Amino acid sequence: MIKLSIVIPCYNEENNIPLILSKFSEVIKREDIEVILVNNGSSDNTSQILDELLPIYGFASTVKVEVNQGYGFGILSGLKETKGDYIGWTHADLQTDPADVIKALDIIERNGDPKHIIVKGNRKNRPLFDQIFTSGMSLFESVYLQCKLNDINGQPNIFHKDFFLSWLNPPYDFSLDLYALYMAKNSKLNVIRFDVAFPERIHGQSSWNRGFLTKWKFIKRTLQFSKKLKKELL
Repeated sequence: MIKLSIVIPCYNEENNIPLILSKFSEVIKREDIEVILVNNGSSDNTSQILDELLPIYGFASTVKVEVNQGYGFGILSGLKETKGDYIGWTHADLQTDPADVIKALDIIERNGDPKHIIVKGNRKNRPLFDQIFTSGMSLFESVYLQCKLNDINGQPNIFHKDFFLSWLNPPYDFSLDLYALYMAKNSKLNVIRFDVAFPERIHGQSSWNRGFLTKWKFIKRTLQFSKKLKKELL
């Protein structure tokens, strides 16, 4: 029986995959945790690296997305293959420590009603501009959706599988984090936040956080989805 399934979307993360597998092997001390690395339409050597390394790590497996359709699509493709009672995702860039996934599971197991909670990281030690950007987006979404939402893109996200099975038309892009948090609030789940460190990326470059232009595109996509979400669910 698998207790926790954690999905990691990997888009051109060939340099980070060996590190993240090694880190998870250090913190996973039980046999009921699985890690699913989604090859999310990568164009680098991600596929070859996964083929070489996964046989070494018994807790890990992969799902391959042939054509990248977005961050959210990759995560959803992995979530559909999970076997755990509790499922969720985190990032492949090691800005979120794999040990935080284990902390989140500990919180769930200590909780008296684990089917009705979602555990989510609250990022600390970030650059000032990123903090201002996140605070501004959180304030807008909270006012617009009439629901308190903060650090929407904090990682990891872990919850009971029944919550995932209740989702209708989740987005395929970076709005998935917003959708999951809003749905949790709308479903009256107990949202438990815990502080996580958020250091600089070790390898590679973010697919969206690369300056003002990419942030502006992210803002426009998020606003468009927020309008759709409000229309469908409010």
